[in-house]
Amino acid sequence: MNFSKFNKILIIRFSSLGDVLLTTPLIRTLKSLYPHLEINFLVREEFKSTLSNNPHINKIIALKRDYSNKQIRNEIIKGNYNCIIDLQNNLRSRRLTKNITQNIVRYKKPYLNRILLVKFKINRFKEIIPIPVRYANSIPGFRLDDKGLELYTDANNSIFIKKDNYIGLCPGSKHITKMWPKEYFVELGNELSKLNYNIVLFGGRDDIEVCKEISSQIDGSVNLANNNDLLELAANMKLCKVVICNDSGLMHTALAVDIPIVSIFGSTVKEFGFFPYKGESKVLENNSLTCRPCSHIGLDKCPKGHLNCMKSIKPALVLEQILKLIK
Repeated sequence: MNFSKFNKILIIRFSSLGDVLLTTPLIRTLKSLYPHLEINFLVREEFKSTLSNNPHINKIIALKRDYSNKQIRNEIIKGNYNCIIDLQNNLRSRRLTKNITQNIVRYKKPYLNRILLVKFKINRFKEIIPIPVRYANSIPGFRLDDKGLELYTDANNSIFIKKDNYIGLCPGSKHITKMWPKEYFVELGNELSKLNYNIVLFGGRDDIEVCKEISSQIDGSVNLANNNDLLELAANMKLCKVVICNDSGLMHTALAVDIPIVSIFGSTVKEFGFFPYKGESKVLENNSLTCRPCSHIGLDKCPKGHLNCMKSIKPALVLEQILKLIK
């Protein structure tokens, strides 16, 4: 697709934190190749801060939960876009963009391959393709640059004094089968404290309680879980040597601010594409389990009742990988 003939485009990705961050290589590459291009972005209100300081975006259209399809569709029509890139590609995004322009490209989700892998353990993913590349592949002839994710913060967002030995822990996730056990985070945090590292807990509104519980059991740790202030969280993350996380939006957040990560994968697998993109990272997972993956997004409980995908990854192994990254 030749964007040189366009002057204004709209990119659509409603949610969530990680998915929106994974669009940033596409945004940056488009602006780099076509500096004249005005790029607007349609995203849900609660994820607006993910892109709010992005210099490659001209305007963010924040979709509030009480907005009707008619309201937001009229907003899109008024934009007079030459091209729409629909990276959400669901029923709502299709309704919002129907017949607005002839130049609409949509992200092709691998529905069938995901179902076959989750339900029947038939792996038809011929290669592991990260989500940013899949987004880019939706556009004929388009190729990404070789840089990673982006999240722009301000130094004023940081709320604690910089030291040289902070390590971040991100114990939260929307789904139980993607959460490393709390007691493992506690054990790891205390082992790191013995090595004179300062432990910091990160999380959003849904993670406040788990961060509080873990922090209370780690000597000298600081709990910086907040009420979904992403820019504050990311600014503080930038002061860490390494971040330990689950397969979650905060995994992508750490990479977007160029911090090395150790990520622990449970019910999900790399084939789905949501593994760390670029940056310095180590993914720990148990590939010997025949029950993985049990979901492509995670579940509220382990279908087998044992959660061995997470419990088999011991704190000693994670500590070993952390120290390797730091060195």
